Amino acid sequence: MTDHRTRTRRTMVERDAELAIVEEALERLTGPGPDAGGALLAFSGPAGLGKTTLLAELRRRAHARSCTVLAARGGEQEQSQPFHVARQLIQPQLAGTSEPELRAALGGWYSIVGPALGLCAPEQGAPPDPQGLRDGLDWILTHLVVKRAPVTLVLDDAHWADPESLSWLAAFAPRAEHLPLLLVVAYRPDELPAHADAFRTLPGRAGHRPLPLSPLTPAAVAALVRGVIGDHADDAFCQEAWNVTAGNPFEAVELTAKVRGRGLRPVQENAAQLADLAAAQRGSGLVARLERLGPSTVRFAWACAVLGTAIPQDIAARVAALGTEEAAGATARLRDARILSAAGTTPGHEPETGLEFVHPLIATAIYRAIPDALRVALHGKAAAAVVDAGLGCSAAARHLLETHPENDPWVVRTLREAAAENLRAGAPDAARRQLARALREPPDFDERAAVLYELGCASLLTEPANTVNHLRAALTEPFDDPALRQGIVIRLAQVLAHSDRLAEASECLAREIAQTPDVRARLRLQSEQFMWDAFNAAETDSPARSRRLTRLADRLTGRDLTERYVIALRAWDACLRGEPVDVVLHHAGRVLEQPFSWAHEDRGFEVPVLVGLGQVQSLVACPVEWLCR
Repeated sequence: MTDHRTRTRRTMVERDAELAIVEEALERLTGPGPDAGGALLAFSGPAGLGKTTLLAELRRRAHARSCTVLAARGGEQEQSQPFHVARQLIQPQLAGTSEPELRAALGGWYSIVGPALGLCAPEQGAPPDPQGLRDGLDWILTHLVVKRAPVTLVLDDAHWADPESLSWLAAFAPRAEHLPLLLVVAYRPDELPAHADAFRTLPGRAGHRPLPLSPLTPAAVAALVRGVIGDHADDAFCQEAWNVTAGNPFEAVELTAKVRGRGLRPVQENAAQLADLAAAQRGSGLVARLERLGPSTVRFAWACAVLGTAIPQDIAARVAALGTEEAAGATARLRDARILSAAGTTPGHEPETGLEFVHPLIATAIYRAIPDALRVALHGKAAAAVVDAGLGCSAAARHLLETHPENDPWVVRTLREAAAENLRAGAPDAARRQLARALREPPDFDERAAVLYELGCASLLTEPANTVNHLRAALTEPFDDPALRQGIVIRLAQVLAHSDRLAEASECLAREIAQTPDVRARLRLQSEQFMWDAFNAAETDSPARSRRLTRLADRLTGRDLTERYVIALRAWDACLRGEPVDVVLHHAGRVLEQPFSWAHEDRGFEVPVLVGLGQVQSLVACPVEWLCR
């Protein structure tokens, strides 16, 4: 760890301007006076220009100023894991908190945000609204910042952050100036997704627009070479080091380490060898260097590349089909070759567990060098390994998304469980991707309708047209579950109605009512049809519908939620038709004798709202003497 920190400080060359901006921002964050406050800093640049090294130095300085540091890093292989970055930022701050303490700390946001952050299991019920979830994340981060101020939040490789976390953090970023928070991100500009464009345009109090990092000058590379090898390195040798690395700090550091490791004299006569040494750090040269370490080491490196960041050695060993001793030997060889390292450490924190690649460029090169068929197989093995290690279906799902369909029931089951978990945690897009992949597996003949239904539910908020297609396709499948069929029809009617196709929604329900023999199931469908008809201004025969509703509601006792929905619709219809106030309030009172929530998982908010509106309108219309009874 000491060597790592020493190397970080030594290779911070030609970054004085950036460090001055960092120091200014930290001074403002931690200093007294009216000018104290937060800011946003964004550093951009292609791979290898030293963004990670700069952020490491920023974190060191923040710790030295007694700042609370929240840190996260996007991962190329973890982009499909929703809230992966948000969990890295917030989980450590709440680790070890008991459930009662956690509930007290999060308040009303516990059941909404807790599942997204991996702090508690999702509860049964309607999934959270994505905007409500982002509001909850805003509240929690703001609360943490105020409680543990001053705070420095650092996100490295933001271009690889999962969409859910990145969208939230980009929207939150403007608040940094109004909090004791320095929010710092680093990214590759050509790879930053559109939903994170805020990082390109926000100026921040501590500087200007995102600060682009430049390659090192020949003089800086020469200083780096002489700082490691010695002052006797001649000018021609140093100039060639700059030529073959194009001033890329990562490549210059790695090249210098190889020169020293080989004992190469830094003189003009040996300068021609630098091109070959530099080529061995990237692309096919890196792959050839890896292959020279032996088959078992190659397999272990491939397994690590598939697993991503913070790689558990035991899981990598299982994916690579190596024993414990073989894995330890492979790890040692890869560390000696400057391909792998222990996961980074930060002053004031315990070391992270697992392994990581020395640089993302190395991880990407090795991952892309894995033969296609083998890479797919390794992802399949990784999925099984993480489930067996107790990491859950969501951790396995990202690997299963990279596999080819093989008609495997376990894959379908795992993806469905992951999708259900993500949907309840507020990540419908992730659930949709997982269910679409499950559909391609494909599911068993009698399971396909259920997968289509779940896919429709996951697509409801973002792709209503596709939801209609999925649900209609589900109804054409041969299956023998009346409850599933009812759920599909009700959800189809809902999405049609919300797409301003109320007549289609009513017709869909009417067809199903006509062929539903079960009385209670038919009543549930009728309640849905009455609701959508009540909203349809173009309904051709509303008086007949009102008479049917009146006859039905008068026979019901309100013994369950479906009956209370019908009675509630009767109260609203009476209000619209101008019936006496006593009638409206009588039926509304029948409904409200028991709890009548608008947050049921398989019900909409519409009917509870109508009951409230009916009561309000009736009371407004009441004569004063009636209210004084």
